This record gives sequence, C-alpha cells and structure tokens, in this order.
Amino acid sequence: METKKSKKSTKDSNGDGCWLLSGSMPLAFGCIAVFALLVRVIVSLNSYSGAGDAPKYGDYEAQRHWMEITLNTPAKKWYQNSTVNDLTYWGLDYPPLTAYQSYAHALFLHYFHPDSVALFTSRGHESPKGKLLMRWTVLSSDVLIFFAAAIYFVIVYYANRGKNKQQHMTWHLALILLGPCLILIDHGHFQYNCISLGLTIGAVAAILSKNELVACVLFSLALNHKQMSAYFAPAFFSHLFGKCLRHRNPLLRVLQLGLAVVGTFILIWWPYLYSVDTVKEVLSRLAPFERGIYEDYVANFWCTTSVLIKWKRLFPTPSLRLFSLSATLLGVLPSMVQQIKAPSDLGFLYALLNSSLSFYLFSFQVHEKSILLPLLPATLLALEEPLLFRWLTYFALLSMFPLLCRDRLILPYVVLLILFVLIYYIPGIRSTKKGESSPTGLKKLVMILVLLCSFFLHIVYVTLRPPQKYPFLFEAVIMLLSCSQFVTIAVYSNLKQWMLESSIWMEKEKKVQ
Repeated sequence: METKKSKKSTKDSNGDGCWLLSGSMPLAFGCIAVFALLVRVIVSLNSYSGAGDAPKYGDYEAQRHWMEITLNTPAKKWYQNSTVNDLTYWGLDYPPLTAYQSYAHALFLHYFHPDSVALFTSRGHESPKGKLLMRWTVLSSDVLIFFAAAIYFVIVYYANRGKNKQQHMTWHLALILLGPCLILIDHGHFQYNCISLGLTIGAVAAILSKNELVACVLFSLALNHKQMSAYFAPAFFSHLFGKCLRHRNPLLRVLQLGLAVVGTFILIWWPYLYSVDTVKEVLSRLAPFERGIYEDYVANFWCTTSVLIKWKRLFPTPSLRLFSLSATLLGVLPSMVQQIKAPSDLGFLYALLNSSLSFYLFSFQVHEKSILLPLLPATLLALEEPLLFRWLTYFALLSMFPLLCRDRLILPYVVLLILFVLIYYIPGIRSTKKGESSPTGLKKLVMILVLLCSFFLHIVYVTLRPPQKYPFLFEAVIMLLSCSQFVTIAVYSNLKQWMLESSIWMEKEKKVQ
C-alpha cells in the first residue's frame, strides 16, 4: 500500500513527467513566462518590416517616427499636417493612447540614444543600438501588460474548476503566451498589438470576475490604443447590456458603466477636446477610407470575392462603406441578440470570437495582421474548443505567410509553428481537454486534404515564381484557402453560441424536475 501511494504521489508531483506541469503554480507560471520571454528575444534578433527598404521602410519606421514626432512636437500637433509633421510620411493613424505610448518610449530612446528620435535627421534610422532599444520597448510592453493580463485571465477562468485544474492552467497559459502569430507580428514584423490585446484580456478577466466597471475602463483603454479593438465592442456591449437588464436597478447600472466609459475617453482625449475641429482631425486619421475597402491580399470576404467581383471598380467608396457596414452589422447581430437574451461567461467568449470574425471578414480596410483579434478569443476558448483553436491558429499563420516572407521571417515562422504543436500536444494534457474529439469519416478526410494543400502552398510560395501574367497568384490561392476556413469557423462558432442557450434551458428544466 505504501509503495502504491508513493508511486502515485510521485506521478502527481511530476505532472505526468512534463516540466510544464511540475512544481507549484507560481513556479510553473514563472517558468512559462521566462521561456515565453526568451522566445520573444530570439525572434526579435531577426529581420523586421521594411528593414533597409528606403525611402518609407515599414512598420518599424512608422513606430519609430511616431516616437520622433511625439517627442519633438506638442500633443495638439500630433495629428495635424505641418512642415514639421508630414502626415504623408507615416502620420499617426491610431488613437491618442498609442500616441502617449510612443511618447513614453521616445523618452526612453532619447535618454539612451538621442539620435534615434532626433527631428528630421532620424528618418530611416536603423543603427544597432537604436534597433536594440526599439525591440526592448516591445518586450517591456508585452511583459508589463500582456503577460500580466494573461496570468490574471487564467487565474480567474479556472477559479471554480476542480479536476486537472493545475494542468489546464499551465497548458492554457503556455498557449496564450507562446501564440506564434502575436510573437511573429510584434517581435518580428514589429508592432505593439500586445498592449491593446493585453488590455482586452484584462477586460475579459474583469468581466469573468464580476468587476464590470474595471472591465469598462480596461476595454476603453484598449479602444483608445487601437481602433481595431472595436472588433470586440459588440460582444462587450451586448453582454454588459444583457446583465444590466437583469440588475435590480437597470438604469443605475447602465449609468455607472456609461460613466466609466465616458470618463476614460475624456481623460485620454483631453488634449484634443478644446475644439470640434481638432477632434475631427484626429478622427479623420483613424478612419482612412481613401485607402479603399482592402489592401494587399487579406483573407476576408471583400478581397477574396474580388477575384470574381471587382468591388473597387464597380462601386464608389461611399457605397462600399455602406455595404461593409451592413454586412458587418448582420454578421454580429445574432451573437449580440443571444448575449442580450441570455448573457453568460462562456457565451461572452463565443460572442467575442463571433464579433471579431465578423469584423475581420466584412469590415472596411482590414489588414492581414487583423486576424490577431479573432485569434485572441479563440485562444481564450482553447480548453472548450481545442480543435477550433488549433485550426484557426494554423490558418491565421498561413494567411500572414506572404507578409512574413517579405519580412524574411520564414525560419521563426517554422520554429514557432513546431513549438505551438509541441505545446498543444503536451503529454498528460491532450486526453483531458474538455472539447477534444477526433474528427472521423468525411470530415477527417476533408481536413487532411486541406492541410496537405496548405503544406503544398508553403513549399510552392518559397520555391517557385508565379506566372508573369498573374504575379500574385500564390497570394490569391493562400487567401482563398484561409478565408474559406475563417468562414467555416464563423458559422460553427455562431451556431455553438446559440446552442449554449438551449443547453442552459435544458439544465434548468432538469433542476426543476
């Protein structure tokens, strides 16, 4: 008996022989965080967007230029075209919180390397020291905001779960912090999506822990950092409104949440509230309709269907804006109605996925990198929907493959994809995933064929040249394949969200009986 007990305790303490599951919770979380940070550092040693590509370079130069402008001009002039601030050269096109973040990072760069943010003379600055400091601004932002929010979410999400709780928590945290798409875009390509996405995760965790006022503030901050956070707005609104309707004093609760949102916006926008014209100037920078309904080969509805319907040629921009708005609203409406009727924590996570997918597929001026937004709630649902999460992650990577190839990030792409697969199929976890079910029959055959096609596309894209008559043929095929998977996931996820409501009623009927 003693031998059996000792063997069992040894097995439990070792977490089924996996380093990720061993030890106490703080130790496990610490190991995952350190490893995730190390992976980011290694990826940041690679190339980035627009490296050495004069005269406008790329996203790296855009971020650096915003630091230059915010450091050397007053806040009121950050969004105004002038001889000092030429908006045609990477003008600020994100909300004020991004501008404040750029200013804070500019102070850091100016202290250690003034030449990297000097007015005019720093354009295209790519010194080794400057690049090192720029990379550290992303790393620090990631650790301070995204890492902290991810840990907060995992603690809250698993607070009332019993069986396999520690295994699931460590596995889930590893998947969130080692998501290949966000690492490649922020620490390879070069952006600060970790801030807005981190604030969104914090807001989600606050809702799950019943701190709606905190959630309103955090999500308002996310909206004021990147306007694409609006992809999640219908889910937040419908869920909170549904809860308000069930509050003992609905009007008072709506007023409280509304004041939290309005107060946060006023605080962030304060330097621009002295005139209506100034506010309009900022807003005009946040909605660049003149760029058209899509750019490049993004795997959304408008770009994919443009193979057959030449939207830009057939319709003027105002009409396309109306089409886009109508399609987006129709896409998010079912999810919103469900949450207003029957708000629930799990339903809210599905609503986040459905809302962000609808925006990605149908909204105006979507970029390849915008797939990071629907990928976030899919990651938060990894335990409930492991197959959906795995499938969306893979095709999100595929949809960005041409962009990452241009940035010369193929090696990090392959390594992070392999690392993702290894973590997903970690020993001792796979068999306990709540929503895991192996596809069978025709479904399995179709999935195998789609995967084989995607592997073939990877090889073709890096080894062959497209026909001269169709220079973007490979990008178009990748776009078509990826979009088909995103649409399939959107349909499934919407159906699953509505099925939650029926399952809740069935549970209630059982209790009554």
